[in-house]
Amino acid sequence: MKGRVLIFAFLIALLGILLSLFPFTFKLEEGWGLNLLFKLRGQRNPPPDVVVISMDRESILNLNLPDKYELWPHSLHVRLIENLIKAGAQIIIFDISFTESRSIDENNLFADKIRMANNVVLCMCLKHEKIPFNDKRGSPKGDVEVVSVEPPIPPLSQSAVAIAPFPLPKVPFRLSQYWMFKTAAGDMPTLPVVAFQVFTMQVYDEFIDLLKKVNPDRAGNLPHDSKVIIEARMVEEVVREIRDIFQSETKTGERMLEELRKSNIQSTDMKKYQLITSLIRMYQSTDSRYLNFYGPPRTIPTIDYYQALHLQERSFYKKNFDLKGKAVFIGISLLTPTEQKEGFYTVFSQPQGLDVSGVEIAATAFANLVEDMPVRPIDFHTHLLIIALWGLSLGFICRRFHYGIAALCVVGASILYLIAVVYQFKTKGSWYPLVIPLLYQGPIALFSAVVWNYIDSIKERQTIRRAFEYYLPKDVVDQLSKNIADIKATRQLVYGICLYTDAEQYTHLSEVMDPKELGNFMDAYCETVFKPIKQYGGVVSNVVGDSVLALWVSEHPEIALRRKACFAALDIASSIEEFNRTTRTFHLPIRISIHSGHILLGHIGAIDRFEYRPIGEMINTAVRVDGLNKYLGSRILVSEGVINQLDGFLTREMGKFMLVGKTIPIVVYELISRMEESTEQQKRVCGIFAEALDAFRRKSWDEAIQKFNGSDNMSGGDRPSLFYINLCNQLKENPPEESWDGVVHMDKK
Repeated sequence: MKGRVLIFAFLIALLGILLSLFPFTFKLEEGWGLNLLFKLRGQRNPPPDVVVISMDRESILNLNLPDKYELWPHSLHVRLIENLIKAGAQIIIFDISFTESRSIDENNLFADKIRMANNVVLCMCLKHEKIPFNDKRGSPKGDVEVVSVEPPIPPLSQSAVAIAPFPLPKVPFRLSQYWMFKTAAGDMPTLPVVAFQVFTMQVYDEFIDLLKKVNPDRAGNLPHDSKVIIEARMVEEVVREIRDIFQSETKTGERMLEELRKSNIQSTDMKKYQLITSLIRMYQSTDSRYLNFYGPPRTIPTIDYYQALHLQERSFYKKNFDLKGKAVFIGISLLTPTEQKEGFYTVFSQPQGLDVSGVEIAATAFANLVEDMPVRPIDFHTHLLIIALWGLSLGFICRRFHYGIAALCVVGASILYLIAVVYQFKTKGSWYPLVIPLLYQGPIALFSAVVWNYIDSIKERQTIRRAFEYYLPKDVVDQLSKNIADIKATRQLVYGICLYTDAEQYTHLSEVMDPKELGNFMDAYCETVFKPIKQYGGVVSNVVGDSVLALWVSEHPEIALRRKACFAALDIASSIEEFNRTTRTFHLPIRISIHSGHILLGHIGAIDRFEYRPIGEMINTAVRVDGLNKYLGSRILVSEGVINQLDGFLTREMGKFMLVGKTIPIVVYELISRMEESTEQQKRVCGIFAEALDAFRRKSWDEAIQKFNGSDNMSGGDRPSLFYINLCNQLKENPPEESWDGVVHMDKK
């Protein structure tokens, strides 16, 4: 059973691993799984370092501007930059393409303001063109895609601190990633990366110092003064050089983080520590990253363009537009789907069709860099490990338990897994798989387990039928196989001989032996007991711990059955003696009792639990007689009904006893040996013991004690005689009533 459970669990795990290798499952994971994680997580607060200024419809109406945003006068942007500088903005990013020239004066005025601000980053366009090419014969061979850059007009490009593209796919699919370094354009850093590098120039010196410690040769080629980089307008070149260092020597980032942890920056300036960490993580990143969206459109604090032109007016101070030390993104952001031209379909796109604007996506990417919390898919090896462990768990549950309980367990485990995954996503941005564990492995494991169990049940019915035939009558097996509801109809009243065995010192043995060692020892012990029982036609009815119950049954009382039970008892005793001699470390002496009478034999139980076993007073009495062995010091005791008219055995009467819980006394005999194996000394001991017992019943205590001493001395130690000697002394001091008939009352089992 365990082997089949493990095989099934392994197959479910293997299925998940194989599914992980197919591209369509990853598309489902990105489309359905990631979407579900965002929905369950809900909206979250962006870092306070980012603000968006939206060029929207309200600004057009309030400022009486043209509908085309490209035609807005540059003088407005000049005023905007002035206001943002006065408000303390640390960096200004225009997510607008300034590729069309205006008048020379307007261009120069805008360029001068950008140069004076010394913190403006502009966006450039990337153009994709397909150029056909031919083979040597001049036949069309195919197309080559060429990526070209279109920067802002020269005055603006030369004035800006940096320029960078921000390419996003305008396709009818959900946007979930963005380029950090555009490989098709020579690993060009994109707008969020360049903006973040400018934003973190305040920690550039500490960053370079860390880089020098881990890679002094390459770091020596970089500018050591952030002001030089800004004034020389070489931000993009520095970003590319640092990126090349991290790419060529992959351990650079981890070494820098280790050096950072050793420094005292964390204890003195936590914000600076976080910025340096985020900067290192940015350069460690792959070419693209998953966006960790904060919520629906305008979740990032947004100011209308026309409002931003009046930041210094008293009425706007009350609106808490605090821009000091922040990164300000400027771009088109509309609030109505009909007017929206720069929107992108994302997980937080609104049902009425309103998408997230391009400038908000750029601000989101930048905010992810600031807090170093993009959506991070777990690495592929961890993904496979989780899928494998989950599959093994599901397989074990579905095969180990009933399908109803298994279904509840799978649902419960899936809910807990989902809660854990959402928590990791919410707190760390970690993206764990959902589609394969919840949509594939769970249902398939349940369905497959039901089918497998059905096939197994057919095989098990055949196996159980064959097993039943070993100890149940064939007609009973046939009846049960046809209708299990008639299980009570198989009960029958029969005459039976009950042989009960009990191991002495078993409790001590279980305390000193290792469970596994004890199990092996008891297997050998039971095998020794079972062989004589089966040899003489008995059936082992029950085994509980160290106790064995065996039966010989017939419709009417038969002397032959009693004889077989007595032979079996003697052989069991001699076999256990031999067993104890061969087992040098541990000994387990045995006590045996035999009783006869009528019993109810059949299936006993209720609801869904039945056992085929005997029930009746005869079983209880056999157990009580076995308990008498402990007090008499005997090995085999049989009731008078068993030994009556049975020759061929040496026995001696032990007396008449009122056993615990009984109301009718019973005469008990000790079964000593086969008659042909007995010795003269044993026979003489039995004779003296009989005389002593007669004196005991006549209340001749001194005579009884004398004769019991004689049997004890003759046998070299006879524990039943010692039992009666002690009892005689007690009765001598406390004589019984006149009506006493020699019955010994036992007050303990």
